[in-house]
Amino acid sequence: MSELIYKKIEWNNGVVTERDMTADEKAEVDARETAWANASASRKLTEIKNVRKQKLEATDYMANSDVTMPDYIKTWRQTLRDLPQNNTTESQYDTLLERNADGSLKNSVWTQPTS
Repeated sequence: MSELIYKKIEWNNGVVTERDMTADEKAEVDARETAWANASASRKLTEIKNVRKQKLEATDYMANSDVTMPDYIKTWRQTLRDLPQNNTTESQYDTLLERNADGSLKNSVWTQPTS
């Protein structure tokens, strides 16, 4: 593994300068990078919740009093609502967020059933 090179780029009166970071600056960068890496699962869960919200909103009209929601849609919507408590690890989040070559979500849980 290669050693990290800590350089700070500064903009001073229209001139860009580069200098080695101080130990405190390095520690701050390391702390931010560690915090970012540690929040990976949280960011993925947030993305799952956003996708879930979009999928639920797309079928909300079926919950109107003048529309009868089919049981298969009710079941699917409940499955979507249960995603956070049924998937609690980062590897499960990765599976839910896996994408096809065209960028669409791969996991079948995201596909609205037709019957």
